[in-house]
Amino acid sequence: MLTGRGWGLVAAGVVSLLGAQVLGRRDLLLLGVFLILTPLASALALRLLKPQFSVQRSFRPSTAETGIPVSVGLTVRPVKPFGGTARMTEELPARFGTSPEFLFPAARADGLASRYEYRLVSSRRGLYRIGPVSAGFLDPFGLALARHTIGGTDDLIVKPVPVELPAAVLDGLRGSDGSVATRVQGVPSQDDVTTREYRHGDPMRRVHWSATARHGELMVRQEETVATPRATLVLDQRESSYDQGFLSPFWAETADDAAPASSESFEWAVAAVMSIGADLLERGFAVRLLDAQARPGLQRSPSSADPRAAVFSGAAAAGELGEGLAALGLEEAAAASGPRPRHGSRTRRTLRRPGRPAPSGASPRPDRSTHPGQHQPFGDALLEALLDARHRGPLVVITGALSEEDARRLAPAADAVPSALVLLVTERPAAAAAQLALLRSAGWTAEAAAPSQPVAAAWSGAAEHAAALAQQGLRP
Repeated sequence: MLTGRGWGLVAAGVVSLLGAQVLGRRDLLLLGVFLILTPLASALALRLLKPQFSVQRSFRPSTAETGIPVSVGLTVRPVKPFGGTARMTEELPARFGTSPEFLFPAARADGLASRYEYRLVSSRRGLYRIGPVSAGFLDPFGLALARHTIGGTDDLIVKPVPVELPAAVLDGLRGSDGSVATRVQGVPSQDDVTTREYRHGDPMRRVHWSATARHGELMVRQEETVATPRATLVLDQRESSYDQGFLSPFWAETADDAAPASSESFEWAVAAVMSIGADLLERGFAVRLLDAQARPGLQRSPSSADPRAAVFSGAAAAGELGEGLAALGLEEAAAASGPRPRHGSRTRRTLRRPGRPAPSGASPRPDRSTHPGQHQPFGDALLEALLDARHRGPLVVITGALSEEDARRLAPAADAVPSALVLLVTERPAAAAAQLALLRSAGWTAEAAAPSQPVAAAWSGAAEHAAALAQQGLRP
């Protein structure tokens, strides 16, 4: 399209043509034709000779956190020589407000490349598509303007920010350095072997001869390794568990067109998982994240680097957990229900410590066979995962408004772990009194919270409940 200057030349050309017709002047005729054709030729040239540019985009830091600014660096470089100017606009999701605009070439261009920088802040976690760049190119005379899209897009991951939690609620499996010694009788190695005195019945192949010579008595190998304690987090992702009246459309700004849904309650649950997971990782735990059906908790997240991974440990674990939680949304009921169990499938396995009464309102043991829970939320699959000796650690379940049936299926899981805690987030915490009573009678530390309540406050309530039980000589 023509600019104001271009339309001015066209208008001047038309006037010249009229003057040539009235006055009969050939020179005015030639001038009018020139004035009209020049801007049209400029517009045609911009259309046929489309400028080509390369765009490179970088984020500092590479992943953002909610409420914390992230710096975006943009480098624009012409692929072919370009002598004109351009006004460029970085296309952003509406959540970030007005898109930044800049002129090419930049005032301080580095050779052919022009570099720009701007900042973004998001109050919501998510996976956001940044770009492409929309550019309006002017010809050298400023007569015509052509708009083109240059470069591609880059995904910006905005992670939930963990909040600082008060004193730990979960007991057991924590040493002063956050580790626990686990004796493993296996193949001897130079790294993990210790020795002790020979006892009657010890096989001679385990005799440690150098230690025997040093101590003057028969010593045998005793393999002892220091293993990282593991905690299990279960995040209920079923849409039916959370308050449906508070669904938020913020996922429409994410990179996927078929973006998952969320709600204020689910946002609270994700923030709780992030905060509790970061706290456990800081205390030396390896964290295993599952959903209500014992599947990897991030397998549906488009922002997860490895959707099949369920265990997080090491220095970068908190960042990996946050990246996976960034674009995790609610799961529809049809997808969460899973396939129907086949006839004759194994029924639910239960645990009950001696002397512990069955939870009030729970179904009798023989009726457990009527609830084949292999594919049900909080069913057999979760219990089997908790019974895995490699993951025998504390359990934290974050869920919405549990039904009584869900609570009954979840209750026996407390017997499979040293300590168990469940946080229910719902707009009506008082309505969950029956489910809380059932879980507490089964040995759970159970609390209900509203989405408006801070995660740290709900964690403090759980800590007070656990302390009260400890004073009574009961296990939380």
